[in-house]
Amino acid sequence: MKHTRKPVDYLVSQAKNLPAHTILPVVKVQVTKEGVTYVEVTDRKIKSDPVHFSVDVISYGVQDLVYTRVFSMIIVTDDSLENGIPFVCHSFVCESRDQARKITYALAAAFQDYGRRVKEENKDADRPLKKFAIDLRTPEEQAAASDGETDA
Repeated sequence: MKHTRKPVDYLVSQAKNLPAHTILPVVKVQVTKEGVTYVEVTDRKIKSDPVHFSVDVISYGVQDLVYTRVFSMIIVTDDSLENGIPFVCHSFVCESRDQARKITYALAAAFQDYGRRVKEENKDADRPLKKFAIDLRTPEEQAAASDGETDA
């Protein structure tokens, strides 16, 4: 949660300050056991290319506590700190609070499946496994537990 609070607040403030009649792009988000893919939904002849994040580069995903229709995920872009911040926050405004929660659950299921596959592939290897986290508590439970947790 601590890596999504400030980016989500910033994105919401930017969206609220858009010129009148400006519409944010509509995207279709799909979560599979391989990861998260989104594509802009348009009626134009030229379609946008899908953007895919494999499950092994997603650090975590969460439904926002304040803006409960927002789903955010942290993507690891670099394993070292040589290039500055090694992660990027991607946020999506969903049609409903329930939809944001369903995306969170779907990503949790993808993490579980990926964890089983990695464990099976590496059961004979002596290397550390990557850890994944996703918070499945309700926004109210998360808010109660996060008092003092963020620096926002």
